[in-house]
Amino acid sequence: MSSENIPLGTAGRPLTAGAIALMLMLCLSWGFNQIAVKLALPDIPPFLQAFIRSCGAIVVLLLIAWVRGVKLFARDGTLGAGLFAGVLFSFEFVLIYHGLLLTTASRAVVFLYTAPFFVALGSYRFLGERLRASQWGGLALCFAGVACAIGVPQPDVDAKVLLGDFMIVGGGALWAATTLLVKATSLIKLPPEKALSYQVAVSIPILGIAAWVSGETLTRVPGPLVLSLMVYQAVWVVGLTFLIWFSMVKAYSASKLSAFTFITPLFGVAAGYFIMHDQLTLAFGAAALLVIAGLYLVNRPNPPVIDPLLNVTKT
Repeated sequence: MSSENIPLGTAGRPLTAGAIALMLMLCLSWGFNQIAVKLALPDIPPFLQAFIRSCGAIVVLLLIAWVRGVKLFARDGTLGAGLFAGVLFSFEFVLIYHGLLLTTASRAVVFLYTAPFFVALGSYRFLGERLRASQWGGLALCFAGVACAIGVPQPDVDAKVLLGDFMIVGGGALWAATTLLVKATSLIKLPPEKALSYQVAVSIPILGIAAWVSGETLTRVPGPLVLSLMVYQAVWVVGLTFLIWFSMVKAYSASKLSAFTFITPLFGVAAGYFIMHDQLTLAFGAAALLVIAGLYLVNRPNPPVIDPLLNVTKT
């Protein structure tokens, strides 16, 4: 799709104060989700967690669609794009969870948040969004802040860890591809319940197969804490926050929206400090400042341009 043929409004409008507040809530939820996954791992292995999460989320989405009168099974010409989005969504988590077996969680967080760069590049090519040099610099500041918070790069990294890093980057690229696919295809016209239902429904068999191939099983009955963490992941994270995310993807600038996800790992580090009692260093404060500065550069309004011939201010 060339930028000349993009329908009006596809690129999306700049973020409003309300959208920024929603993004902060989403990033906080996703940051804690990393802790929820980690706390549940002793009872439920990773692929099985993702499978159970999708099974629970599809029930939530069906209920929401029923309450809101959304016809999920009506023929509207979006089946092909929806199935493709589901495959991207599924393999995103296959790569991320398998990569976590090879690399550290801290390195995974940094490499997963290469996604905004992929979104920015794809938005320029397919959605007609243009970023100024200062906005590209803002993205770089955000990524540097995340790396500073986590403490990457690390010396003496072996090939196994690098393979895990590469898989996490692949997961970030698929996350970006899913976001761009929603913006650039007929999925943009769908209610968010249906757009997300495609992805969650397709992910159920794929993640189930991944858990089976990996030999994952439940070795004991999960306790109340683990069950509540799975409810959090299925109902809140996938069933509701992902729904809000795809609603916002339809309306706002994809590159600017994606840039805000850089805050997620900072929330994750903070949650690790308060809940898991992980160490929190001065580098975290510096990292937060870098991310905030980067987000300001990405989201500040375009400066006015003076046309010297007409003496007219343009924005």
